[in-house]
Order: sequence, then C-alpha cells, then structure tokens
Amino acid sequence: MNAPLPLLPFADPGAGYRALQGEIDAAVARALASGWYILGREGEAFEAEFAAWLGEGQHAVGCANGTDALMLILRGLGIGPGSTVVTVSHTAVATVAAIEMAGATPLLLDIEPGTYTMDPAELEAVLAAPPPGLPPIRAVIPVHLYGQAADLGRIAAACARAGVALIEDCAQCHGALWRGRKLGTFGAAAAFSLYPTKNLGALGDGGVLASADAALAARIGAIRQYGWRQRYVSDMVGVNSRLDEIQAAILRVKLRHLDAQNARRRAIAAAYDAALAGGGLTPPLRRPEAEHVFHLYVLRHPGREAIMARLKALGIGTGIHYPVPVHAQPAYAGRVALGPAACAETERAAREVFSLPMYPELTDAKVERVCAALRGL
Repeated sequence: MNAPLPLLPFADPGAGYRALQGEIDAAVARALASGWYILGREGEAFEAEFAAWLGEGQHAVGCANGTDALMLILRGLGIGPGSTVVTVSHTAVATVAAIEMAGATPLLLDIEPGTYTMDPAELEAVLAAPPPGLPPIRAVIPVHLYGQAADLGRIAAACARAGVALIEDCAQCHGALWRGRKLGTFGAAAAFSLYPTKNLGALGDGGVLASADAALAARIGAIRQYGWRQRYVSDMVGVNSRLDEIQAAILRVKLRHLDAQNARRRAIAAAYDAALAGGGLTPPLRRPEAEHVFHLYVLRHPGREAIMARLKALGIGTGIHYPVPVHAQPAYAGRVALGPAACAETERAAREVFSLPMYPELTDAKVERVCAALRGL
C-alpha cells in the first residue's frame, strides 16, 4: 500500500524566503553592516520605491504593522473620539481594532455574496440615513478582500456625496487593479499589511501606508514616532510604530518580484478554475472592472467541513478566512453597531468559505496535485 502524500500546506512563508534567499541574505547583511537599524536609508528607500510602484504622486510611510497603518491614517486625518468609521465585519479583526485604537466608533456593514466585499447599497443607505445614537460618520474603510477590489465606483461616489473620507484597507491586495489603476490610490490614504503571508510580506511584522496628500503623509510620519518633527520634541501626540531597517531591506527585494509573483498567483488560480469546471464548486467571482491578485483562492459550500476533510485525506491543506465575523467574536459581540442588514450574508459566508493553497512558490506538480483533488470532489 502506498504511503499517503505529505500534506501540502495551505501557506508556506518559508518558501518565499527560500525562493529569494540569495538576494534577501545580501540585503540583510547590508542592513546589518550599516549600523543603523531604525528609520534609516533602507526604510527611506523602501518608502520611495513602494510609492513609485503604486503610481506617480504617491507618498509612502512605513510602520510597525498593517493595523497601525490604519490607525495612523485615522489619527492623521483627525478621526477619533466623537467619530464613526464604517467598515465590514467580514475581515481580519485588525480592521476594527485599528478603528478603536484611534478612539473612533466602528459601524459594521454586510458584504456582497459573490465578492465578500462591502455591500455598496447598504453603505449608501447608512450614509443617507445614519443609524441613531452614533457619532457622525467621518470615514469609510472598504476592505479589498482576498486580493480583489471592493466596488470602488459606488463606494467612492457615496463617500464623495456624504463628504466622508475614503480609506482603503489594502492588506490583501498588493498590486490589484481597479479600472487599470492600482488599489491604494483612490482614497484619502490606504493601509497595507506586510505580514509574512501577504503578497508583499516581510519576514516579521511590518506595515506601510500611502497617500497622494504629501502633508498628510508628513503628519503621519511624525505621529508614528512620538509626534516628532525635531528629535525629542513632540509637536503632536504620537505613538511608536516604526518599520525596522532589516525588514525594509527584505521588502525592497520582495517588491522587485511582486508583479511576477502576482502573475504566478493568477496562473495558479486559472488552473484551479479549470479543475473545478463542471463540478459542484464555483470558482471565485472576478469583477470585470478589476484585476484580482489572489492573496487567497476562496471557495464556499454549505458542506464545507466535509469537503475540507476530503481534501485533507488527499493531502491538500485548506484554511478559513474568516470563521467568526468580528461582530460575533466575544470581544465585540453585543457592543459594536451593525448596519440595517445585520450582517446576515457575512454570517452565511463565515459558515461556508474555505481557501485552497495559494502562493507563488507552488510548483506545477503541486498545483496539479490540488487540481487532481478538485476534479475528484
């Protein structure tokens, strides 16, 4: 009897390091030899290169993590106590944690069933008639989930009509496009997580935010280090949220390869699509006006657990993003405000979604292993 194949992991951050080990090791050695380890030349270079990669006129500010990136944007815009910020419940808890870290009040909306991103119709409704008992709505944070854009056409228009700030949560969409333009360039500012499993991931924690508003970026750059514009003198109340030089050096290497790695993710997704053709599972929906970068390849089925168990028996690892909506988690249940849809679709999705292995280092042979398992479902 043949021994079972080892489990193909759902994620493998180490593979990303091994694929670029020579370049990364050289970058780390350069940073170590510099003798400067916080807010030095590597960080400045990464900020400049990331801003240029996003597009002309952008300014980038590195920070400790993606949660802080969102919080710093809110702080930089003066959005805190006495303000409501609208986002979704189907997201990493970091999105909501950042709103509360800034002192603002979150209002959680439902998602579209096909894309898992903010329902623009519900957003339009709450901006036109805000729920009673909440502070004024000052900002909206759509989450570009799984590697694909939220409906920026309707969301941006609704924010403009209401006079509220649009802040993009780009933690999962590095390099994705909306109508030919990179996500992260449409709102007042955008926050990117650089967690190791992201499309652009450090080998530790990290975050970066971007804005076309140079004054806002400069203000946030001061807030991230105690509010200093002059060393040891705080012009405003700040925090300590800095991207270290070693991670910045690593990210400079990985940024050079990001577009090619996103193309590999799309090729893997196309192979999965073909394997699912004619079966009982439907490939992820793509918006026609967007370009997906497949941070995750997400399927859904009411019998999720049985399908995941069958895939595991065939040596295929899976994941769930996210099993418990933010509004249903013990820290938030019963105390965060919900939109009129009461996150009903969010709760359905949380019971049904699961993700297949998706990272650019998957070999063709490993992709075929996943495809063979999918064809057998």
